[in-house]
Amino acid sequence: MKTRHVIAGALAALMLAGTAQAHRQWMMPSATTLSGTDSWVTVDAAISNDLFYFEHFPMPTDNIVVTEPDGATGRIENAAKGRYRSTFDVHLTKPGTYRIASVTSGMIGSYMLNGKRERLPRGTTKSTLATAIPAGATDVQTAEMANRNEIFVTLGAPTTTLFKPTGEGIEMVPVTHPNDLVSGEAATFQFLLDGKPASGLKVTVIPGGIRYRDALGQMDLVADKNGKVAVNWPQPGLYWLNATLGGGREGGEGAPQPAGPPQRRASYITTLEVLAP
Repeated sequence: MKTRHVIAGALAALMLAGTAQAHRQWMMPSATTLSGTDSWVTVDAAISNDLFYFEHFPMPTDNIVVTEPDGATGRIENAAKGRYRSTFDVHLTKPGTYRIASVTSGMIGSYMLNGKRERLPRGTTKSTLATAIPAGATDVQTAEMANRNEIFVTLGAPTTTLFKPTGEGIEMVPVTHPNDLVSGEAATFQFLLDGKPASGLKVTVIPGGIRYRDALGQMDLVADKNGKVAVNWPQPGLYWLNATLGGGREGGEGAPQPAGPPQRRASYITTLEVLAP
């Protein structure tokens, strides 16, 4: 049973919960701030129970996109997939902040055909939705899904040119630069949903190293009317930040099935490094 849940979570792009036993997707850079004019960063990418520890599955890297400080598209190099993790390198040759992101979007839903409810094929998008629904289908129920997992790395001084939102799914627009975080100092981030402030969005922050402590140390935050949250970092280290919307069906838990159309789904994940004062 546990193995089946793990595989299903990996294939479904991990609509992740912030619980101690959840399988979490993450990317971990070897460094988030570098000096000089020519540097490399190595990124580990995995799916695990314990954050930043390799124990379950490698994260796919096929759709990872690098955005350079000037907006140009970079690339990952030396990508490899192991038993428990994936790894790749990014060559930093321009000063400023880079985004390394895995972004997926599509459609979920179902329809009635010949007296049976069928699900949309995996990988259905807005552009292929019409052809994914066969002739004669009725009671079509669909919802959009968008998942974003991204990290930021800066060569030299931090820049902000790449933080322009795309208007799709959950996105983070930093008020405090994600590569300028210090323990004991509050950081503010704004979250958008489809380009608009995500008021009331629930945000989970968990410090790394949970394998070596009894307390999870999870912080549960709620975005204000402008989609902003303030995070107080209790100590230096790596932190996993996650915001998730939807994932259920209308009617609530325990409601008769089918219980209405699927809800809009969106998730956001990032790894942040917090330095000592």
